Amino acid sequence: MANEKNTSPVAIIAGISGGIGKEVAHQLEKKGFRIAGYGRSLERMREAVDGLTDPILIEADATDSEAVNHAFSKILEETGRVDAFVNCVGSITLKGAHMISDEEWYNSIKLNLDTAFFGLRAAVKPMQKAGGGSIVLISTVAACTGLPAHEAVAAPKAALHGLAHSAAATYASRGVRVNVVAPGMTETAMAKPILGSEQARKISEAMHPLGRIGQAEEVAALITHLLSDQASWITGQVFSIDGGLSTIHPRPKI
Repeated sequence: MANEKNTSPVAIIAGISGGIGKEVAHQLEKKGFRIAGYGRSLERMREAVDGLTDPILIEADATDSEAVNHAFSKILEETGRVDAFVNCVGSITLKGAHMISDEEWYNSIKLNLDTAFFGLRAAVKPMQKAGGGSIVLISTVAACTGLPAHEAVAAPKAALHGLAHSAAATYASRGVRVNVVAPGMTETAMAKPILGSEQARKISEAMHPLGRIGQAEEVAALITHLLSDQASWITGQVFSIDGGLSTIHPRPKI
């Protein structure tokens, strides 16, 4: 039975145990949201939300539409509302197209596009009934500018942009906002294999005009803003947060 007395806005985070998802959870609670999340590992989710007040955690596979619908239903039963949703689920496969197997390709689509669609579809149903809400989908700088060996992640993330633009148009009249955040290389567990050596880190840092890797809390701050009422006139946008990688070239060292 829904808790009709709940007055705090509720934010649902898919992939709450990841580096960015964890930061979003902690920042949103500071803005007065009650935090809910779903993911494959209950243990990892509990570690991520340590210190938060009464978070709701549902063990669910974000690539399974029925599991996602069940997670939303359980959260709605307890809180009676969904005010914000962010999909932080994704993957990074760095290979040229000729090296990508069918399994890797379809898995990347599931993790980077299906998870966003399933979460968005589940979120807009209660949001439009309530008269509004905010959704943020996480993309990548590779969907905004061509980077070598990023085909497997760039394609589904670029499709995610189309999903967000269309959904923003569909639900704008019902008060539901949909935006995209596209980060550059960010210091998270997912990025560790790519930044595993000092040389790889230096190459990545040099690619970004500001000369460093992004931090999860910086990306989370933008997401948190877009989910809040302070961004109530923003929808249908793709925001790059990438140290300038998608739009400018670093000054050459002479």
